[in-house]
Amino acid sequence: MKDMSKQEPGLFGQKHSSRDYTRKANWGKNIFNSSFPASLVAYMSSKDMNMVYLCVDKENNLLHSEISGRDLYKIDPLSDNAYYNYEAGFSTFEKYYTGDRENIDLVMMDKSTNQNLIGLEIKLTALPDNTTKDGTDEEYSCEIVVRPPTICFLACSICECYTTDQDKNRLRRLLNKVPRIIHWEEPNEVLPHYRKIEETVIEVAKDMADYQSPLIVQPVWKIKDKRLADDCLDVFVWSNLAVMHMCLRDSNARSNSISRMQRSIIWIYLMLKEYVDYDRFDYVRVIKNHSYGNANDKAFSIPGSVSHRLLSCKELTHPRINKMEIKNIILGGGQLLLSPERRFDAVIVNSPELFD
Repeated sequence: MKDMSKQEPGLFGQKHSSRDYTRKANWGKNIFNSSFPASLVAYMSSKDMNMVYLCVDKENNLLHSEISGRDLYKIDPLSDNAYYNYEAGFSTFEKYYTGDRENIDLVMMDKSTNQNLIGLEIKLTALPDNTTKDGTDEEYSCEIVVRPPTICFLACSICECYTTDQDKNRLRRLLNKVPRIIHWEEPNEVLPHYRKIEETVIEVAKDMADYQSPLIVQPVWKIKDKRLADDCLDVFVWSNLAVMHMCLRDSNARSNSISRMQRSIIWIYLMLKEYVDYDRFDYVRVIKNHSYGNANDKAFSIPGSVSHRLLSCKELTHPRINKMEIKNIILGGGQLLLSPERRFDAVIVNSPELFD
């Protein structure tokens, strides 16, 4: 007879998941980095802690607000009906673009209705990164890397706010303020009009500021003297418009070439323009034909020395979840199934005292 007193390996709150945490394979490379953060949100929610929510106001200024686990997941993270579906298609976005479907890191579903509630990208980030490690705790911050599919999801989330003919016409009027460009793949034809493209995308953000939605969940894990800090974990959430805000007014942009951040704004513009003209956009073609001399392995990245200005708050300086609480999130000896292939995995494997 099975010993029911022995808890099987698992993660806090995930009663129903597309990942079977009793299997070692589901604790491996690239998997733990999305499944652990999902449970960190559930754990914080169980303690009535809200996540730090980065969003923008009607003037496109970045703001720090709060968002609960329920409002983030569109369902109580601990509900019997909450289903954690990883690396899955998100039907709400898929109707806006053509070609191969992109999986998003986490789709929260209502198990009772089989309804997709929200699609989220998850980025587990180390605090500090290489550019801030020599500073004080108050100066620590994280590198943030954004992939091209995230730009696709961002554009889809904007399309979701312009679905009626009236709304679509309003979006079209905003986008048509950019002068006609024949060869969008040529930097020398696009650069003279880049500021107008950026201003237009900002106008779209201002127009839909009341309807922005969560897109990226960014947990931070803090290290001190090469070991987990006591003030170890916290969660930041970026709205779709806050992600776009990362790209604006790129201080590293040069006048004779298109930077990765500028390229991301151009991608967003082109995707939205195709949507209002043809009801869908060709995501793969937009990315492939408009690389502007940069590789497409990532859309853009910002180092901690830059992200600090955006993330800076008391939760970044002193994350609220203590390292000794990790044993409340990784359950049933799950840490023994970890393969130390990633920095966070490795530091847990090498910190057995956390589970005493």
